[in-house]
Amino acid sequence: MKRFIPFMKSEPYVAVIRLQGAIVNSGRGLDNPGLAPVIEKAFRKGKPAAVALEINCPGGSPVQSSLIASRIRRLADEKKIPVFAFVEDVAASGGYWLACAADEIFVDPCSITGSIGVISAGFGATDAIGKIGIERRVHTAGKSKSMMDPFKPEKPADVKKLKGWLEDLHATFIDYVKSRRGTKLSDNPDLFTGEVYIGQKGVDEGLVDGIGHLVPVMKERFGDKVTFKRYDQKKPLFARFGARIVDDAVAGIEERAAFARFGL
Repeated sequence: MKRFIPFMKSEPYVAVIRLQGAIVNSGRGLDNPGLAPVIEKAFRKGKPAAVALEINCPGGSPVQSSLIASRIRRLADEKKIPVFAFVEDVAASGGYWLACAADEIFVDPCSITGSIGVISAGFGATDAIGKIGIERRVHTAGKSKSMMDPFKPEKPADVKKLKGWLEDLHATFIDYVKSRRGTKLSDNPDLFTGEVYIGQKGVDEGLVDGIGHLVPVMKERFGDKVTFKRYDQKKPLFARFGARIVDDAVAGIEERAAFARFGL
């Protein structure tokens, strides 16, 4: 009956958004188009006392990381709702970018955070195609269109250009972390080198605010009667049928490789 009587105060609740997996630009993991309705609903449905982010993410696309985090901050400021991040196994690289969208970040004693850097990785197959009798034919209009072709030897000029792009992205990442964490950050010269930190060490460096888990921290802040409403990214009913099976298998391998970088 309480919900139908306007002068009776309802118990506070926390909207929980789960951010599990690698950040991608292909719809096979965490991305802005897929998470947009989830995030919007968490902030706009009812009047949550707070929004909590459950994060288990090894990183991924810088652009998607920025778009997702920006959406969270925009809605938090618009609705004046505090945001808390709770890191599980890992919030590294783009995963830490997402965590920085929160006003406060909490970790498990074994959680991995940091990895504030940018990486570009691939393979070279310059000799392989020749050994199996395949001739590579590439025709371009524009000298940079075949830059970093994996079937051609690397060119020093192309590598230099790629490193310049990575440095620009890295600078943007660093500026974002500084804007969100401010004076909480330590003066450790290794903080922005891609180094990772475990549990309390992340607290000591100012990357996170404390050791704590979602339910007890939220009860401490909002009382023992606080409740939780979960908002998860939905997959279509037939998402795992047909050609999508192969697509999901590839995505699973890529995600496992991303987690494996942190021994997970």
